[in-house]
Amino acid sequence: MKRALTAFALTTALGLAAPALAADTVEVGKPAPDFKLKDEAGKEHSLSQYKGKLVVLEWTNPGCPFVQRHYSANTMETTLKGYDANKVVWLAVDSTSSNTADKSASWKKTEGFTYPVLLDTDGKVGHAYNAKTTPHMYVIDEKGVLRYAGAIDDDPRGKKDTDVNYVKTALDALTTGKAVPTATSEPYGCTVKYKS
Repeated sequence: MKRALTAFALTTALGLAAPALAADTVEVGKPAPDFKLKDEAGKEHSLSQYKGKLVVLEWTNPGCPFVQRHYSANTMETTLKGYDANKVVWLAVDSTSSNTADKSASWKKTEGFTYPVLLDTDGKVGHAYNAKTTPHMYVIDEKGVLRYAGAIDDDPRGKKDTDVNYVKTALDALTTGKAVPTATSEPYGCTVKYKS
């Protein structure tokens, strides 16, 4: 990190474009990276436009068996249900390099969910968040601070009778003014299919 900061200081002093810091700089308790991405319908979304609301970012890929299992079980929709739409925003983000708006729109229609699927085919936002798997979940508070990063739950294989839904736990805590009890967990699923 010291080398990155030194390079940053040097390039700034020389008036050159500063290098991007490593993707692992995203950190729970710090401001979440802002972004602008278009959804499957062409509408632009930015994190900053949702300030004042809790934001869930779900890295996704419809071709991933882990994602398919969660959508078959309605995990994401069930997690979102019960929260005030004026206070909680859910955004799916697909960083699959071969994805298109038409593919996302078709998948959304097939699965029947209502939240947008943001297209990040160049992977810039995924790398900024250090998204590793699909699904990989992030919960951001009303001030834009990252409060949770990791798996949707503690059941990677879907075999437990009762699982702990980390995103629901984080949302429940934040909506009642409490600290998130589990701020990080190891994400599981397919690797994000970034542009090579």
